Amino acid sequence: MKRFAITALLALSACTSVRKAEAVRSGALSPSISMSQDIHPSDIMVDTPVRDTLRVQDAQGREMLIMKAVKDENGEMVASDYIDPVVVSAKFRNVAERHGKVDLRFDVTVPAAMVESSWQLRLQPVLRALGDSSALEPVFITGERYREAQLRGYQRYERFLQSIVSDTTVFISSGQLEIFLKRNLPEIYALRADSSYVSDDTFASLYGVTEREAVEHYTDQFRLHRNRRRSAMKDKMYARYVKSPIVTDGLRLDSVVTSSGGDVVYHYVQTISAGPMLRKADITLSGEVFEEDRLVCGIPRSKPITFYISSLSGLAEDIDRYLLEIKERRVLANTACYIEFNTGSAVIDTSLGNNSTEMGRIAGNLEDLLGSGEFNMDSIVVAASCSPEGSWLFNERLSQRRSEAVCGYYSGLRHRYDVHLDFIPRAVPEEWSLLTGLIREDPAIPEFRKEELARICREGEPDERERELSAQPEYLHIREALYPHLRVVRFNFYMHRRGMVKDTVHTTVPDTLYRRGVQAIKDRDYKTAVTILRPYNDVNTAVAYCAMDYNASAMAVLESLPEGAKVEYMKAIVHARKGDDRDAVECYMKACELDPSFIHRGNLDPEISGLKRKYDISVKL
Repeated sequence: MKRFAITALLALSACTSVRKAEAVRSGALSPSISMSQDIHPSDIMVDTPVRDTLRVQDAQGREMLIMKAVKDENGEMVASDYIDPVVVSAKFRNVAERHGKVDLRFDVTVPAAMVESSWQLRLQPVLRALGDSSALEPVFITGERYREAQLRGYQRYERFLQSIVSDTTVFISSGQLEIFLKRNLPEIYALRADSSYVSDDTFASLYGVTEREAVEHYTDQFRLHRNRRRSAMKDKMYARYVKSPIVTDGLRLDSVVTSSGGDVVYHYVQTISAGPMLRKADITLSGEVFEEDRLVCGIPRSKPITFYISSLSGLAEDIDRYLLEIKERRVLANTACYIEFNTGSAVIDTSLGNNSTEMGRIAGNLEDLLGSGEFNMDSIVVAASCSPEGSWLFNERLSQRRSEAVCGYYSGLRHRYDVHLDFIPRAVPEEWSLLTGLIREDPAIPEFRKEELARICREGEPDERERELSAQPEYLHIREALYPHLRVVRFNFYMHRRGMVKDTVHTTVPDTLYRRGVQAIKDRDYKTAVTILRPYNDVNTAVAYCAMDYNASAMAVLESLPEGAKVEYMKAIVHARKGDDRDAVECYMKACELDPSFIHRGNLDPEISGLKRKYDISVKL
């Protein structure tokens, strides 16, 4: 009789599960995703009892009384000392971005009728934003019998692991092996307590049998091989026994439900990064029902709930700033070219050293300047210098010839652009001042010697300097490492701006740095915005400070600005963050009077919406 009752209960339970599965499959029975808009306890909880009443002034200086009020038995409105939380289910909600992050709060509810002891509900929330979808961490609701089956599987697998022997020496018949050694290999048996190492090859050469062969002979091969097979079957046995593993990674909740006495509600909070284009985010819920490792049915995707995301970046003003720029009619540009010449020669050899690249670079610079359309070239001064070897007179003539050779090399450009362009050669025989600087910066020269070498480079006649320098122990290094840097050709380009008559013109140009700061606010890169906009001390600076929660700095900027709706609104936010409710409400009321659009904006920012709920503020147009 008892067996019949148990069988009947199991049949009834199976029938109920089938009906539930059909209801889930059709959508008649499903978990839901929703959001509740309620008053946060921080809005109504205070350390000492106070009346939720404020005396404030409007923009005209008139006093107003803001309070929670109800009608008494005579129909009069009187202040109330309590606030009743109100919960309103909704399919959308306005949420605020702060510090580049947004908290999406919603409830995942599983009705009691959907809870089945042998089931596991695997619920998958999915976030969709900016056209992309991403799976959030799943929620598992596990029935009591389902969890018991999981644990039984783990227990069976644990028993299997315990049957695997880790110390394989237990399969060796040590007593029989010892008798064998004592009778047949007494020399080895005598070494049983000796810890010295004997290689297997040495062992075999002495006794004709290897240690390995002796051990294998007295090993229970059947039990050893069976143990190895068990060890190789770990993964297969895990899959057999643990048909539904208990998931821990990447899981938001795994709740074990022991009965179906009530709905299961999980309060889900997902924090996401708020990119520059993020205005709304949708969340849907779907899932699957499992019984052990068998998929019972899928849970259809729910209708989405939508979060509309507001940001303080929306308070930024899309304005430009301008800088005063002074333009000179005459312009000087210069560059240097390191051209190698053979010793004592002024002939340009493009195959020598890096001459081809250097000469090509200078030609490119000239073509860019001549072809830019902004400048007219007046003249180009070409100055070639030599290193101090040889006499000053010889180097003066050599540097002049080298300057003239370079001028002749580039003179063809004047015909290409049909311009009158003078190449003027200049001779710089020996660059002693440059050599002095190179000596001071050279790490290979000892510090205590640099001053003496610098003295030689600046005193006396050039030829005398060279002779005295050549007697120094550092001369070989100076000649090989530093002298090549003195053989240089310098170009000075003298130009004037086309169409410009006055020598100096003052004009304004857009401040690109300020524009970058404003764009950083829009991109919600507030740290960069604060760094760039800090010197400007305007409304956008205040927005950046507010977004970073630098409230004292934000208030200092706001108090220095002329009164305006946006300024008063941000003051209200800062006052609310500091807990100055009266000043916050006053500033908010002024902002709404100056610009009624802030009435709706106040619902989007938690600092202001909290005040509106707390004091039941209703601003009418």
